[in-house]
Amino acid sequence: MSYQHFAYYYDQLMEDAPYEQWISFFEQAIVSVGADISSVLDVGCGTGSISIPLSLKGYDVTGIDLSGDMLAVAHEKSLTQHASVQFLQQDMTEIDGLAEFDAAVIFCDSLNYLLTEEKVAAAFQSIYRHLKENGLFLFDVHSLYKIHNIFSGNTFAENAEEVSYIWQCYEGEYPDSVEHELSFFVREEDSRYSRFDEVHMQRTLSVKAYEQLLEEAGFTVLKITGDFSENKLESEAERIFFICIKSK
Repeated sequence: MSYQHFAYYYDQLMEDAPYEQWISFFEQAIVSVGADISSVLDVGCGTGSISIPLSLKGYDVTGIDLSGDMLAVAHEKSLTQHASVQFLQQDMTEIDGLAEFDAAVIFCDSLNYLLTEEKVAAAFQSIYRHLKENGLFLFDVHSLYKIHNIFSGNTFAENAEEVSYIWQCYEGEYPDSVEHELSFFVREEDSRYSRFDEVHMQRTLSVKAYEQLLEEAGFTVLKITGDFSENKLESEAERIFFICIKSK
């Protein structure tokens, strides 16, 4: 599922997202593994909020996303910030025609838009094929705790001057999934507001299920953590982070 109207207001609504922590997680993982990383594939790159900072740090970055609208925003941002990133519209389950990379990342719960284990497996296999030997694969997903205790049945809202939203969460049709119903209101030049509605679905799996699919794809899981912390208990974490290496 790809973002449409929402893509053009995504950064305003996500301005408090801890992107710098994802960057730090990436660089700390490199140090902990002792890897030499030059090229990075940013899968589900969205508006480039990870791709662009990595490029500005000197990495050779390629960003892929299913949403052409998100990629259009990412491209404009990269030009404004003088970052050299190749952005391509591709499905993470069918990555095609790219070189092999030293590392691949899927951050900000992009993997949770895949609603079946078969799709997740296909994404892992697709990424595996585009990593060099001993390449790193890092990603995060929503925890089961977050799906059931923070999202499902709850409503979130923000009343800002330029863009406001109402975000309602319902239990999804798949196990451990959630349906996000988004209504956002954008202030126009004449002070009237335009309303846009989108529905997004996400699903997560158990940590054990992710581990099994990773191993079947050929990865070795080096470390699993929660909420950017080495000490956060898995049962309390909202995000689960995986550090993996291409091992076969």
